[in-house]
Amino acid sequence: MKITKKTYVSEILKEYGDIAEIMEIFGVKRVGGFRLRKLLTRFITVRTAAFVHRVPLDNFIGMLETAIQEKAN
Repeated sequence: MKITKKTYVSEILKEYGDIAEIMEIFGVKRVGGFRLRKLLTRFITVRTAAFVHRVPLDNFIGMLETAIQEKAN
C-alpha cells in the first residue's frame, strides 16, 4: 500500500493492524484504545494526523512507513 497525504488512517489500520506502540517510539502519542482509534481514523487522513500531532507531513509519512516495516519484522 502506498501511503500518501490523502490516505485515511483507517486504511492503514485495516491493512497493517495497530501500529500505535511503534509510533510512540517516534513521539506520536496514541489516542485512546484501539476501538476508539478505529472509529476516529475513519475520517482522518494522514495529512490531518500529521497536523494534529504537529509533525511535518513528510516526516510523519516516513514514521508510518518505518512503523509498518518494524511491525512486519
